[in-house]
Amino acid sequence: MLYWAVICLIIAIIAGVLGFGGIAGTAAGIAKILFFIFLILLVISLVANAVRGRGPKI
Repeated sequence: MLYWAVICLIIAIIAGVLGFGGIAGTAAGIAKILFFIFLILLVISLVANAVRGRGPKI
């Protein structure tokens, strides 16, 4: 999922440089949504591991 967020961000940057405002805005919006979904899943995973009593491996 993070892969798709990065792809959308790259498309947004390229479209922004070329002057395609609508495409750049849409791609940037998709990248933001995917980033926040990824971030929420990370937090849920960390909380689930903390509740189970398994800490990160050193």
